[in-house]
Amino acid sequence: MFSGGDYQEVARWLRLFATSHAKRESPRVETVVEEDDAQRAVYRVRLIHGDRSSPALELDAADVGTNRGSLEWCSRLATRIRDLARQVVDSDGAGNRAAS
Repeated sequence: MFSGGDYQEVARWLRLFATSHAKRESPRVETVVEEDDAQRAVYRVRLIHGDRSSPALELDAADVGTNRGSLEWCSRLATRIRDLARQVVDSDGAGNRAAS
């Protein structure tokens, strides 16, 4: 991995990264990365499981672009995403979780 890249390239990387880590908690978790097209200053990551959605994880676009090549930074972000995925799966109820 490397740091930098334009806004769209970093958004694509973030979408793939978040999806990869969220699906480790449940293959049914979907990832949505909302882009701030007007300002291009932030990304908002939401995880969806069934009819439940996680709170948005708001990330500074410059921070993501600069640090996506850092294993330490990526490890912290992966932990945050996996925690969100567990929360959204657990909030969906035990009956739906058993089906995943």
